[in-house]
Amino acid sequence: MWADSGGRLVVVGNGMVGQRFVEALAERDTERRWTVTVLGEEPRRAYDRVALSSYFDGVDAAELDLVADGCYDGRDYVLHLDEAVGAIDREARTVTTSRGRSLAYDALVLATGSAPFVPPVPGADLPGCFVYRTLEDLDAIRAAARRATARPEPRPGGNGAAGPVGLVVGGGLLGLEAARALRLLGLSVHVVEMAQRLMPLQVDEGGGALLRRLVEELGVTLHLGTFAAGVRPAADDGEDAPMCATLGDGTELAADLVVFAAGVRPRDQLARAAGLAIGARGGVAVDAGCRTQDPAVFAIGECACVEGRVYGLVAPGYAMATVVAQRLLGGDGELGAADTATKLKLLGVDVASFGDALATADGALEVTVNDPVTGCYAKLVLSDDAATLLGGVLVGDASKYAALRPLVGRALPADPLAMLAPAGGGTGAVGAAALPADAMVCSCHALTRGTIDTAIDESELSTVAEVKACTKAGTGCGSCVPMLATLLAERGVTLSRALCEHFEYSRVELADVVRVENITTFSELIARYGQGRGCDVCKPAVASILASFIGGHILDGEQAALQDTNDAFLANIQRNGTYSVVPRIPGGEITPARLIAIGEVARDFELYTKITGGQRIDLLGARVEQLPAIWRRLVDAGFESGHAYGKALRTVKSCVGSTWCRFGVGDSVALAIRLELRYRGLRAPHKIKAGVSGCARECAEARSKDVGVIATDNGWNLYVGGNGGFRPRHADLLLTDVDTDTLVRTIDRFLLFYVRTADRLQRTSAWVESLSADGVDPLAYLRSVLIDDVLGIVGELDAAIGRHVAGYEDEWAAVLDDPQRLARFVSFVNAPDTPDPSISFVTERDQPRPLLLPMPIPRPTVAADLADTALDTAR
Repeated sequence: MWADSGGRLVVVGNGMVGQRFVEALAERDTERRWTVTVLGEEPRRAYDRVALSSYFDGVDAAELDLVADGCYDGRDYVLHLDEAVGAIDREARTVTTSRGRSLAYDALVLATGSAPFVPPVPGADLPGCFVYRTLEDLDAIRAAARRATARPEPRPGGNGAAGPVGLVVGGGLLGLEAARALRLLGLSVHVVEMAQRLMPLQVDEGGGALLRRLVEELGVTLHLGTFAAGVRPAADDGEDAPMCATLGDGTELAADLVVFAAGVRPRDQLARAAGLAIGARGGVAVDAGCRTQDPAVFAIGECACVEGRVYGLVAPGYAMATVVAQRLLGGDGELGAADTATKLKLLGVDVASFGDALATADGALEVTVNDPVTGCYAKLVLSDDAATLLGGVLVGDASKYAALRPLVGRALPADPLAMLAPAGGGTGAVGAAALPADAMVCSCHALTRGTIDTAIDESELSTVAEVKACTKAGTGCGSCVPMLATLLAERGVTLSRALCEHFEYSRVELADVVRVENITTFSELIARYGQGRGCDVCKPAVASILASFIGGHILDGEQAALQDTNDAFLANIQRNGTYSVVPRIPGGEITPARLIAIGEVARDFELYTKITGGQRIDLLGARVEQLPAIWRRLVDAGFESGHAYGKALRTVKSCVGSTWCRFGVGDSVALAIRLELRYRGLRAPHKIKAGVSGCARECAEARSKDVGVIATDNGWNLYVGGNGGFRPRHADLLLTDVDTDTLVRTIDRFLLFYVRTADRLQRTSAWVESLSADGVDPLAYLRSVLIDDVLGIVGELDAAIGRHVAGYEDEWAAVLDDPQRLARFVSFVNAPDTPDPSISFVTERDQPRPLLLPMPIPRPTVAADLADTALDTAR
């Protein structure tokens, strides 16, 4: 047995699976029986290929790196990069490298991975043709896209679309990832897939039909049931694209670049040359222990053919890595049924499949829920007696994946339709309670529910981050992370209020730190009170805190890099990549001249116009480079930013009040204008909406707002903590019959107390309810704090609102006055005058609308209640 000998181990390949093997062996080989030499062909250490496309989202190569500090000590574990293995001498047990070195081994592990499959298409080797496999490939694609978009003037690409065109050959997982990347790079995208549907290996016909619709709605042109027959240089490189692709059905497509993403093939050439057996369709033939016919040679990952099957996913590769690590130390591990489940967001569409997704088992039954209105498709595959879950497909909403996937092969815990029903949110009728101890929760690291439960109990884990650090669950593909949170909650663990893994403090605690310590930058805060470089959770949250307590323009200095998409461009991004512009109209009052000015702007920039539920006018369809010009026209006409894009005060809605209405008892318009001008620009944990009604008839719907005011015969009634949205809540009565000054002073304190003490993305409704913990009456508590000053903070709150009012500046006007801020507003940094060619419009009801299929009605989710939708009709 290997345990008795140990010795020299050579690993060929430092990809994801090869690196995982090294880690698995190091964890188990505590006596260091093996000295390990890893030879990597690429110049980089192992990096996360599953997250490869995030490279186009701003994630750099260092963040994708998978090699932990100290993994290679230069003695027992050594890594050589940019050094390929050219030959294996099995008799002498040596490998020869590209640098001419000969290394002896007692055991050899082949982890050479796979290579992109490029169909035998004439012209596939032209300079404008690429594959989508490595970071170097992505760099080359990015450079080609920049050259295409940097042409002096947009010109027809030959397919009816203006601007550069990218063609993707392959409509599977990788092809759709490549299509998304090309869209991000500013190209109009065509996808060619030989099958009759996208993702044919993972998604059935029903799911494929919905996926096609959702992808086409994004402006991607699909060519299904055909293939790329050839690529040739364009006859005229002046007005047309530099290449022309011919499809099997005779269609000709002009393209600036072509990306082949038609699958992969095992890299088994080294094994072939060494005389090792090869599978019928490629791959190094190995048994269930991942051993070749040579007892000293193993193969793992995408280069291995395990008992006749090659797996192109990371989870089976990780399982193989664990098996070989066990074998080398005397164990008898074997690869069981490989988990081929996948969960991805492709072009913004959630897609998941697991188990026997295509119902290939004899007698398999299918239970399907297909809702084209909400854009959701869900299918469960059951055994012929409808008792066992065999697999499933989810398109549009994959939130149930984490709970359903571990149940494959097990008895159904509930009625299958109930398991798919949207009611109940999240996992519906399926939760952690349905999972037995031996159910696989994290297939990437082969972790069962029992293993994770034990770790939670024995190590007293209280956060998802701690579970990930202790067990490695959730550190692979990440699809099991929601289940980790559920396991913590269902085991009675009180989840940590830490903002994220980079800060052990809550949003409230960080707000206190910033306020008391007068910290002015994210880098200072994370250096003193956090760790790492931050994430998409903590960066916008801290940006909001800094805006609330420190001030300054949100696009200045490092603040600009912290903002989410809407705040980064001071406008709401829409589903076709354009933005909406919503000028402030305090109290809904507007003069004819200003109304005409808005109309002229909409006409001149060809914008879609709509009156919102918040008594404002929404101008939609602005390209990013148009925003400053639109703002200039509006600012010159007396408008300012309406902050429809920010977690801030949106509107103060009003009725016409006692000035016009014969039932009115209070001047609701004047008060609404006063409140809106007072709180404009106030940054908060979430958006704030207010309303003022001139009488009890409530025409301004004030009781559905965060702050609602209703006039009475004796003054004003103040209501707090209401909202519309997914979970409507009537506001609670805080004060009755108060005068205007008392009213405004109390609203001042209420809003500032909320900003100080609410959690991230917590609306005032949830915040007010949270004050009832331990049986405390939240309204009585608020009165004691805001009126009676039991905490001794009203002086601070009053001073803070005074500083806010005095320091207010319009964010749009401030950008227009600053060339450095203005420079951000371009579609392409290297071609600032070039519009995004992927944006197109058609005319409908005498107004422009995006060139998309009709948008499905948004599906209500908890997340939708926590975040602004692209079109907030209650602005």
